Amino acid sequence: MLRLYHLLLGCILLVLIPVGAKFVLPQFSAPKVVKSPAVAKLPNPNEGNIWQKILGNTAAPTNWQVASCKGNAPLLCVSSKGELLGTVEINVYPLANNDDFQKKLVAVGIPPGSQVDYQSSKYQTQILSALKAWVADYYATFAKDRQGEYGKEITFLAYPPQPVPIGKLQGIRYGFAGLKQKGGVQEQHIGHVAFDGNKLYVITTAFDPGSQTGKFDKLENLAIFQPYLYAIAADLRLP
Repeated sequence: MLRLYHLLLGCILLVLIPVGAKFVLPQFSAPKVVKSPAVAKLPNPNEGNIWQKILGNTAAPTNWQVASCKGNAPLLCVSSKGELLGTVEINVYPLANNDDFQKKLVAVGIPPGSQVDYQSSKYQTQILSALKAWVADYYATFAKDRQGEYGKEITFLAYPPQPVPIGKLQGIRYGFAGLKQKGGVQEQHIGHVAFDGNKLYVITTAFDPGSQTGKFDKLENLAIFQPYLYAIAADLRLP
């Protein structure tokens, strides 16, 4: 009788195991890999993606994922269900190689190499003034470029720069849009810029058919991600 019981139990398990595997095993299968867009590699192949070092909490909409892109390109990948929705790019400019920003620092009373208290309100005010001057030049360059490219078909609209925390640094959030005269948005750019005393950090993304990296293919996805980008920038591990 006992042997008959074991035989029946074995038959039942043979029937149930394939059914259970169908529902359980997919939960432990490898996640889909989000492929980052093709971009030029950095000179140092061992340097890695800077986002891996500076990324703090990654706020994201429901069912969206945010992570540093694979490879050495300084891109943050935003995806949903295995589909790449957009990227955020960061560029780092050492002050020693940035004559333009050195001049802006001198103009606000901070000569290169000077010893300053980075936490003092005076210094932070001076840095914000230099960053605002940097943004003003950025706006002027793009306005001139877009006027020549679009003429009167598209209106260049610059957003007022806003002081915001970028990690532990005081920075500036800025951006602009190109609005079609017949209605609609041709392009929209969002940026953050901060300075840690040695390096200038510029974080950008956009809805812009002309951009190769640091862009979203759909304006609505950029709009959805925008407030989460602000939260991510505020929690970066900078400096």
